[in-house]
Amino acid sequence: MRFPQNDRPFSCLLMEYTLENQNNTQIVADDLVVSLQYTLTVDGKVVDSAEKDDPLQFIQGTGDIIPGLESQLYGMSTGDNKKVSVAAKDAYGEIDPEASVEIPRSQFPAEIPIKKGIQLQVQNNDGEVMDAFIDSYTKDTIRLDFNHPLAGKSLLFDVTIVGLRSATEEELAHGHVHGEDMEEEDGDEEFSEDDFSEEEDA
Repeated sequence: MRFPQNDRPFSCLLMEYTLENQNNTQIVADDLVVSLQYTLTVDGKVVDSAEKDDPLQFIQGTGDIIPGLESQLYGMSTGDNKKVSVAAKDAYGEIDPEASVEIPRSQFPAEIPIKKGIQLQVQNNDGEVMDAFIDSYTKDTIRLDFNHPLAGKSLLFDVTIVGLRSATEEELAHGHVHGEDMEEEDGDEEFSEDDFSEEEDA
């Protein structure tokens, strides 16, 4: 076997090669931008997904995604695949039976369709804007539910890490990922309640 000609000992070259490859192998850790391909299944039905060519991107460790999923990504590397089951308490919480209100149908805005699962925003007496969705209705009343549509649900994720990079100082300061052609979003990833609601007759 012929070794390459170099003034440095072969053992030093081998050590440098090993360190270089270790430095190039990133694993999911805080302050890294994670590009995530995933499929979300709830009650046996796929309700949301992100493909490899259009992955979900977020800064690990900042609470951009639900805690039960974020905690399971630590230590994964690019290309790693994993199935993650997240209990309701580590996702969108348990259902609060008191987080609903019934309003007269006559007070409901005419431009909003009356359909189970329709999401809307309402303002309380203190001026606070709150998310809600239509839970049920009769000919006289509409019940609005302020729980997240996935509250009380166990979530099953099939995830693949498709990219890792260090977040920029600006991204860390703002708390979310920046990028061309990417909408800047704060908070947890949301899923459409239309995916798991059934239409009722008005």
